[in-house]
Amino acid sequence: MMRLKLPILVLLLTLAIPATAEDPFIIVASTTSTENSGLFAHILPLFEKKTHIQVRVIAAGTGQAIRLATSGDADVLLVHHLASEKAFVKEGHGVKRHDLMYNNFVIVGPKSNPASITMGNSAATAFTHIANTKMPFVSRGDDSGTHKKELGIWQVAGIDPRNASGSWYREAGAGMGAVLNTAAVMNAYTLSDRGTWLAFANRGDLMILNAGSSKLLNPYGVILVNQNRHPHVKAELGQKFIDWLIGPDGQKAIASFTINGEQAFFPADKKSP
Repeated sequence: MMRLKLPILVLLLTLAIPATAEDPFIIVASTTSTENSGLFAHILPLFEKKTHIQVRVIAAGTGQAIRLATSGDADVLLVHHLASEKAFVKEGHGVKRHDLMYNNFVIVGPKSNPASITMGNSAATAFTHIANTKMPFVSRGDDSGTHKKELGIWQVAGIDPRNASGSWYREAGAGMGAVLNTAAVMNAYTLSDRGTWLAFANRGDLMILNAGSSKLLNPYGVILVNQNRHPHVKAELGQKFIDWLIGPDGQKAIASFTINGEQAFFPADKKSP
């Protein structure tokens, strides 16, 4: 099982490696949360053992993953920003979006909680408290699904935090793990997907301060890249992966993945054991 990271040079080198009949593979463009949480390390060996199809993952922010799939540099797209996923399919880049799983986003910050946000606050109210008190907030700033979600919350709050960029609002342009590390050092607030938060060991003084709002729901979808746009796409192998993910075996595998005893993702198929 092979893991790929950006830059694109790595992808190009990988694409240059010929597959054999004994070792078919697909490329999946996905988010850092599915990789960093350990989900792929848990579920992919199960799929590969059953099908003998290798899965090579490019872990990037959702925006970058979508751009890779749009360029035909992946066979399957697995990300977590519903509006962008629907647009990807509507524009003809993907065949069909399938509900895969969900968890939620969490607002984390220092235990002292100087912005005085509570679990009872809406996400927009919590962000408003942070802005009004000018407490440091670390944004991913990388066009990821989490970054898109964060900007949507600020929009609901009627605040453009980028006007304060470089003061209390810090745009890291980095993945979730790096952002959490920065927030821990700065005793700052940030928005994280729950999977990465659960897997993050260097929490320092950070804790979850807001998580219950329905607005923080974090659904993931999986899409086959359109072979009509990119003839080299391995549509048959990619569809086998998707069918496994959304079928009973894949949904059970997702449900069985835990971090320190806590379920990190919930299958879209509620009937799955």
